[in-house]
Amino acid sequence: MKFIVSSESLLKELQVLGGIVNNTNTLPILDNFLFHLNANQLVLTASDLETSISSSIKVESKDSGIIALPARLILDTLKTFPEQPLTFVQTENNTVEISANNGKYAVAYLNGADFPKVAQVKDPIKIHINGKVLANAINATLFATGNDDLRPVMSGVFFQFTNTELTFVATDAHKLVKYTRSDIQADKSAEFIMPKKPLQLLKGILQGIDQDVAIEYNETNAEFCFGNLRMTCRLVEGKYPNYEAVIPKENPNVMQINRADFLNSVRRVSIFSNKTTHQIRLKMAGAELQVSAEDFDYSNKAEERLHCEYLGDDLQIGFNSRFLVEMLNNISSDEIKLSMSLPNRAGIVTPMDHVDEGENITMLVMPVMLND
Repeated sequence: MKFIVSSESLLKELQVLGGIVNNTNTLPILDNFLFHLNANQLVLTASDLETSISSSIKVESKDSGIIALPARLILDTLKTFPEQPLTFVQTENNTVEISANNGKYAVAYLNGADFPKVAQVKDPIKIHINGKVLANAINATLFATGNDDLRPVMSGVFFQFTNTELTFVATDAHKLVKYTRSDIQADKSAEFIMPKKPLQLLKGILQGIDQDVAIEYNETNAEFCFGNLRMTCRLVEGKYPNYEAVIPKENPNVMQINRADFLNSVRRVSIFSNKTTHQIRLKMAGAELQVSAEDFDYSNKAEERLHCEYLGDDLQIGFNSRFLVEMLNNISSDEIKLSMSLPNRAGIVTPMDHVDEGENITMLVMPVMLND
């Protein structure tokens, strides 16, 4: 088989696919990209068994064939080339010869027929979501997923589609994010748990994409298609916890504050907190918020006062500063609202501006017991 391709186009596609290739694979062939040539169309595939990504590009050719080429070697080589046509020719001694403007390179290949087949999503439910909306949903939730191998359902993002709205939820039992779009509906109600790795890849690929993404899913697999890309992944098995039960409904104590000021204050004060608990104290009274931390082991402490709008009873509540910083970092609004009920009940963070119509973001952070 023989084909001619633009070095820049090939590199661009393979860099997207390269995100799926693991450093340590159970099957050696997964260290390779699959090149499937069919006349002037070249389909490129990478897989880690759980997730597969394919993309297609136009090439100059009349041949057909299927081979697997080493991913790391091909990527490292392509990165060094300026834009130029490259000619790939399959030789008789189990190598592919790549001809560039200034040289020739021989790469050993494997039989493409041994590459794992991409899972087919049988009898799927289908929905279309704008790429920008899907990227926003992933950005808002992915950071809140857990890493506990004993609770795999919490290591992914819960997709919940109904005929009134789409909901995306992530939690690690310390923090929870619920992202809802009431301006988009599904024809059929469905729910599934997307694993973290394919979502991290999607998050990067979807940046700046404003076209629709077609999602097809059944009980075991989901497939995302847009442009020339197709990503298929195995879903996380199990039942997602009842997240609605942990979101407090009555939160009479409400503070509104500038997000950047609050974030910077928490960051500074937390430097003086205990290195194990990362505990900071919030004390609200009138139009003032006091942020403080103390490390009794080293006699370090810090305290800052910020102006805020606060309605409710005087309140002191403790939080793990790392969780609070993560949440404030993942909100783009200028003003945020922190709603609370009691010092031992979760606080709810919501953005006050820069929210699309139909978009609703609720972030929940569990408190920590204060050492008085």
